[in-house]
Order: sequence, then C-alpha cells, then structure tokens
Amino acid sequence: MFALNRWQSGTAALMALSVTAGTVAPFMIAAPSFAQTTFSDVSSNYWAAQFIQQLSQRGVIAGFPDGSFRPEEAVTRAQFAAMVNKAFQKSPQRQAINFTDVPSNYWAYSAIQQAYTIGFLAGYPGNRFEPNQVIPRQQVLVSLANGLEYSPNSTVESTLQYFNDASNIADYARSPIAAATEKQIVVNYPNVKFLNPTATATRAQVAAFIYQALVSSNQASAINSPYVVAVQPTTPTPVAVTIPQGTAIPVKYDKAEKILVTKDETAPLTLTVSQNVVTQEGSVVIPAGSQVIGQLKPAQGGSQFVAQKLVLTTGQEYQINATSEVITKKETVNKGTSTGAIIQNTVLGAGAAAAVSAVTGDRAIATEEVLGGAGIGALIGLFFGKKSVDLIAIDPNTDLQMTINQNLLVSLK
Repeated sequence: MFALNRWQSGTAALMALSVTAGTVAPFMIAAPSFAQTTFSDVSSNYWAAQFIQQLSQRGVIAGFPDGSFRPEEAVTRAQFAAMVNKAFQKSPQRQAINFTDVPSNYWAYSAIQQAYTIGFLAGYPGNRFEPNQVIPRQQVLVSLANGLEYSPNSTVESTLQYFNDASNIADYARSPIAAATEKQIVVNYPNVKFLNPTATATRAQVAAFIYQALVSSNQASAINSPYVVAVQPTTPTPVAVTIPQGTAIPVKYDKAEKILVTKDETAPLTLTVSQNVVTQEGSVVIPAGSQVIGQLKPAQGGSQFVAQKLVLTTGQEYQINATSEVITKKETVNKGTSTGAIIQNTVLGAGAAAAVSAVTGDRAIATEEVLGGAGIGALIGLFFGKKSVDLIAIDPNTDLQMTINQNLLVSLK
C-alpha cells in the first residue's frame, strides 16, 4: 500500500513492500493469491482499470483498507521505489549508498536501497533521495527505461516529435523517454499525443507505466488500450520525392502590401515560400525561404501568377508548373488623385505605372516602384486623355497562393 504515509495495516504494508523471496529467474514475479483486484473507486470502464487489476493480481500494488485505490492520488519517490521492487527482480548493478535524508528506520529504506542498486532510481547532489517528493511522469519513464537498460533505436528527436509537447521534456529525460516510447511503455490519457512530462504522476498512471514495462520485457500480456503510445518506426529518407499535382505552395511578398497591374500586361514577379512544404512522413521537400520565379499574366479579365522556376534554399532549381487563382479585384485611379496615396506600400507593373502617370499627370514615378523598372515612357501614350483607369489590385500574401498543376520530382540529397 505504497500511498499511505503512516502504515495502519501490517498486512497491507507487507503487500506493498515485500520482495518475492527464493530462487526466482530474473524479472519473474510471483502473484499472491490474496491480492485485492477490485476497488470501490475504479470502475470497469476507468481508463486504467485493466492495468490496475493486473498489477494488483501480481501484488505489485495494493488498495487501502477502505476498499479504495485512489487512482488520482500523487506518487512519491519512496512509494515508486516500493512499486519498482515489487515489479522487477534484478541483480544489483552498483553498490548501495546511504542517502542523507533516508534514515535506516524509514519505512521505505530497504526499497530505496534496492531500487538504487538495481539501477531504477538515483539520488540528487549531496546524497539526497527526496523520498517524500512527488515524482513527475518523465522521471517515472526515465527510471523504467534506465532500469530495464533500454536505449533508443531511432533518432531521439524523430521519436519525440510524436508528442505535441515534446519541447517540455527535460534534457536529461529525452533519450530515455524516446527509448520508453519505442518500447510502448508510455501511456497518455486522455490525449495520446500529450506526454505532460512535468505533471505529477498519479497512482493510475504509474500502474499503467509499470505494466507496460512488464509487457516490453515479455513478462506480461499486452492490454488493448487506445492510450498506449505506439510510434511507427521511422523509414529511411528517400533520395527523391514526388510532390503531387494539387499541392498548395504558401507564398509571401515582402516588398509591398499591394501590386497594381493593368488587365493586359505581363509583369515579372518573384515570390518567397512562407512555410515548409513537407511529406506525410515529415520530410521537408520545399523549405520556407525558397523562391518561386514567374510572371503576372492576363487571364479571364484579370491577372494570374504563373510560376516558371522553383529555387530551393539549397540552390537547387526546378522548372515548375504552378499557378494562382485569377485575380479580378479592381482599383480605379481618377484624374487628380494623388500618386502618393496610390503607390504607398504598392508596386506597379510597367503598364499600371504608365496609366497612373498619364491619368494623374505625375511623370515622376520612380522605377524602383515598378515591376520590371523600364518601358514606362513608351506606354504612357496608350493612356493619354483618359480621366480614369481600372487596375487589377493584388494582395500578394493572399491572392497569389498557388497550386502545382503537374507532379514535381524533387531531390532530397
């Protein structure tokens, strides 16, 4: 009965702390016939009911005199040491040490000594054990992985990326937790994608972890639970990958908030990929920061971006068949309008610049504000005498998101 701070039943204390005696094969556990297996506060549909029942049958955990189990109660390091010793029998790996905060008459003295010598638990600087400190979930998993001498087979970060809160895992715990994850020791309730590594481990959670550790070492049969984390082994990164037709490429344009062109003009334009494009396996095929070189072209009474070349951040170049939707939003420029208001945070195609210049009478539009930067003078005559002109107004960060029209093979070397 590892959760009681003061022992009120000698029988319960024996159930929780005694280590199976005799000549027993390593890691084998004797199941006492008197173990309580049902508890008043653990319903049959409770998420950890089967884990608790199985460990109770083995005598690894026990309930309280009132018939309860208290599954949500926190577990201390001393209590966890007692559970580990009931679950696993293993030859000593190192010499025992005397922890300064665990006197020889402390109820869990022997359990703590044993858990230390067989490699499941360690102390803190200054030979402290902190027996009454509640144990966080990540420390339980580290203990089980280290005690069972598990090491990760895949890269640590690729395994841990399964968890949405992987960044919260302490540095010391990352490799052991990756190993525990591969061995399917990790059980996350209610959301399997959240490890909650720093949260205090409850009695139910510790029961689930320990039982899964027994399963991983072929000492118990697997329980069919949706909360057991089962990470698929990572597959080797392919040399090349095909980006399928219909894939969207998110882009941005940092030079201006708006682009103006006439409905009849073609203007060069280079966009920047704003987010990584990744495969289902997580491989980045088009990194953010890559460039898409193309043109704004007339299309169905409006303008459309037509991509011609993809230049990755690595310098690799690919011909690409991709287009944006057709943009037909219009902005009218009238005679007498201030060009300053028109061109603020705006770039113009050469045709649009000529139109603005002719209609407003301002001949001083700077070429750096113009896509292509030349040919304005020759175009101004097309707009002489006009009192207004309609231009296509493009918001480059929303209107120019494009879709690949043909499968694209990209090398991942």
